Amino acid sequence: MKLICIGRNYADHAKELGNKVPSEPLFFLKPDSAILPHRHPFYIPEWTQEVHYEVELLVRITRNGKSVALEFAHRYYEEVSLGIDFTARDVQSAAKSEGHPWEKAKAFDGSAVVSREWIAKDHWAEGWEHVPFELKKNGTVVQSATAESMLFHVDQLIAHVSKYMTLKMGDILFTGTPSGVGAVADGDVLEGTLDGARMFRVQVHG
Repeated sequence: MKLICIGRNYADHAKELGNKVPSEPLFFLKPDSAILPHRHPFYIPEWTQEVHYEVELLVRITRNGKSVALEFAHRYYEEVSLGIDFTARDVQSAAKSEGHPWEKAKAFDGSAVVSREWIAKDHWAEGWEHVPFELKKNGTVVQSATAESMLFHVDQLIAHVSKYMTLKMGDILFTGTPSGVGAVADGDVLEGTLDGARMFRVQVHG
């Protein structure tokens, strides 16, 4: 299983970090060892001074596929969920400034929160894309959006990524984060909700 993460899929987030809005989906990978075990706290690694939270909608791939045509992409996922892509922002910025890869800032152990809860995408008659999701930090909403604000719909993401690598059943697609990302500190509590239902709660330790 691999975690496929989409970068800059919300224009407001790309702009808040001073990045260009992409003309095609950007993606990178996290290994399965990046998944934070359920009920475990997130420990800030000792080698970074600035870890950011990034809440994201997740979809789980339900069949194997290579070069999936856009019109068939909707057949490759049945459920949606919520998670966090933790990012060592200082390490990422340093690597980017040197033109180096930045997997160590994204793919470290515990850097991916994946909710235990998954909801069928046809649960919402109006379409899952209209469902609000948000992240609270210590009880205050810091990120909120719907999939309608994505630059590239999930179907487009699946079609694009599958041109370059085979999608396998069980792969999880992190679909990008909206604006409002920020640093975490010892003692913070992060809670993610989808359509008002709590999907995860993570305690942060320094």
